[in-house]
Formats: sequence, structure tokens, C-alpha cells
Amino acid sequence: LMSSGNSIISSSWLNEHLQAPDVKILDASWYLPTENRFPELEFKKEHIPGATFFDIDEICDSNSNLPHMLPSPEKFASRVRRLGIGDGHRVIIYDGSGLFSAARVWWMFRVFGFEDVALLDGGLPKWKELGFKVESKIKSVQEFHFTVRKNSLMVSDSTDIYEASTKGSAQIIDARARDRFLGEAPEPRPGLRSGHIPNSFNIPYQKLLNEDKTFKETKELIKIFEKAGIDINKPIISTCGSGVTAAIINLALEHLGARQVTLYDGSWCEWGSQDEFEVETG
Repeated sequence: LMSSGNSIISSSWLNEHLQAPDVKILDASWYLPTENRFPELEFKKEHIPGATFFDIDEICDSNSNLPHMLPSPEKFASRVRRLGIGDGHRVIIYDGSGLFSAARVWWMFRVFGFEDVALLDGGLPKWKELGFKVESKIKSVQEFHFTVRKNSLMVSDSTDIYEASTKGSAQIIDARARDRFLGEAPEPRPGLRSGHIPNSFNIPYQKLLNEDKTFKETKELIKIFEKAGIDINKPIISTCGSGVTAAIINLALEHLGARQVTLYDGSWCEWGSQDEFEVETG
């Protein structure tokens, strides 16, 4: 599961390669407003040695009224250069939850044509639990050239979702918690209806993870998708609250060899706020 050529790597692999000049580490922590956690402050207190901070709420489309939508390729390239990342680097991404927001940033790199990007299994909590060191020192960064090529085939919009929902052009997987999917729990953001996109499947992202937020074994992951009625060889669109945890579905599916997987960037923030889109409950 954890070979270095993979999209998921272990803490021990990273610890062994910490000094490698081509390995670049990003802390992509982000939390729901209800959690009262401040990722950048936490990063300044402690992070994996050599890491820089990737701000999902800043490296985004600032003209959109939806939270942290994909930025333009130009903005992404300029921000990533400033973080000291360029062509020929191997990027490792983690977050302070174990796994919550890091997969979103993994997906962003992939959308912008950067292949050599992996996620740290279990994130910062697992790293610390295994006794590897953290530091508070912020490293100075050298800028590198970063070539950006947007792969629009990895991104879906509301039109794609409408087609998938009404005509079955793709399977929609919603990564939100079951009670939110069923419309039994209120959404954490104000002004959104409760429920889900008609004809979508629910696989709460937590189901794919062990207690320590590392990914479950391949065999278990396959079973989870099969049990939910998903054919991983057919087109799939992931969705969630605001396009963050949906990426955990994409990462797991890529790991299982699925090839036609996209993410609905607007997710429930968009679908749940527009009255012309149908919503199902129960």
C-alpha cells in the first residue's frame, strides 16, 4: 500500500527522505468554522521539519462566492512557486487532522498537471505518534519554475452533476456524513438546504479511514465501494460540503486504479444553495 511511487506514503518513508533536496512538504491543514482551530497558527507552533503552509482559503478563486474554489492556473503556479515548489520536485502533503483537507491539495496539484504528489498517511497526528520530530522554525524558500497545465477532465460543474443525476452519465458519490446526506442534520454553513443530489450514493469519507486516519487496506476499500453499489470502472464524480473531503474519495479511487474520476468543485455549497436544483432527503 505504501510504496514511494504511490499517491499515499508512510511517515517512515517521509522521515527517511526528509533531507532529500527534491522532497517538498506542505502543511495543508484547514478546519470547519465550528472547530475553532486556526491552521496557520498551529503551523507556526509546530510542523514537520522543512514544511511550508498551503492556505486553501487564499490559493483559490477570490472572485467566486463559493468557498475555496479552484484558482486560475496562473494564480496556482505563482503561489506554488512562492512555496518553493517547482518542476522535478516530489510534493508530500499532510494536515493536522490526520486526513481531512490534505487530499484537496493533492487533487489541486493533479488538476494543474503536477503528477509527483503524494499524501502523508495519517498526517501530522500519526507522524507525532510515531515519535518523529516537529519544529517551529519557518524555512526560507527559494522560488523554482513551475509548469502548469490544467486538466479540466478532473473537474466537474453543476451541469455535469445534473447530467449524472438525471441521465446516469456518471455515478455521484457524496463524502458527507450520513445524517447530512439524509437531510436529518443541518448543514454547517448557513443558508443551505438539507439533503443530497438525487440519485447520488453516500460513502462518508471516514469509512475509508482507520481510527488513526490512515487509509484502510486495499481489499477493505474495494469492499466499501462495492457494497455501496459503485462500479469503479465507470465514470464517477465525487462531491461533499465544499469540495474538500470529496478529494479523499478521489484519492482512494485512484489508489484502486479507477481512471474516470472527477470532483464537483462547487459541491453542496453550490447545489444546496440554488433553488432550481432538486434535493432529495431520506
